[in-house]
Amino acid sequence: MTQATQRILLASGNPKKLKELGALFQPLGIEVARPEDVGGLPEVIEDKPDFAGNARKKAVSASLTTGLWCLADDSGLEVDHLNGAPGVFSARYAGEHGDDGANNAKLLEELAGVPRADRSARFVCALALSNPQGEVVANILGAAHGTIIEAQRGDGDFGYDPLFEFTEEGHAATGKTFAELDAASKSEVSHRGRALRELASQLKDLMAQDA
Repeated sequence: MTQATQRILLASGNPKKLKELGALFQPLGIEVARPEDVGGLPEVIEDKPDFAGNARKKAVSASLTTGLWCLADDSGLEVDHLNGAPGVFSARYAGEHGDDGANNAKLLEELAGVPRADRSARFVCALALSNPQGEVVANILGAAHGTIIEAQRGDGDFGYDPLFEFTEEGHAATGKTFAELDAASKSEVSHRGRALRELASQLKDLMAQDA
């Protein structure tokens, strides 16, 4: 990979998400740029019906604006009992974008009285990588499966993490909420960590082919 292709812009305005993505990128030896490093990015209306569509839209917009490789993600929570809600509305489930407390309160209200067996859920992350010409060269999906518990557990305060108990067997994190895990333990099993590792396995080839 040439020097010109070692920088990727993370097209997100969410500081918690930027921190998590940046930490996952660090071991790859790739320079990470954030929107403030390039003078900001234009607002993108996330009006697609799925995570993948929103991620592609954000990545293309950022690349065409900056002329950089851009990685965008769209992610959220899907609850089976709620027919996949909050889904693409995860960040604004209670109305105001990014109000984690209100979103969690609404989720608990929607699931009031629902037994544990019917509270299955999954976190989904869609990643889209766009080259400097605004062409999407990779679409990656990652998922983590769990259960929505009845009361928050853990000190982490990122989205629905305190309510999402990871339930996949065979992992040290099984039985803990995402808010009870440190960053390294969470990235091992999280939807975003899984998606980014899949992307990382393809990244050098993708960028070299387009260099």
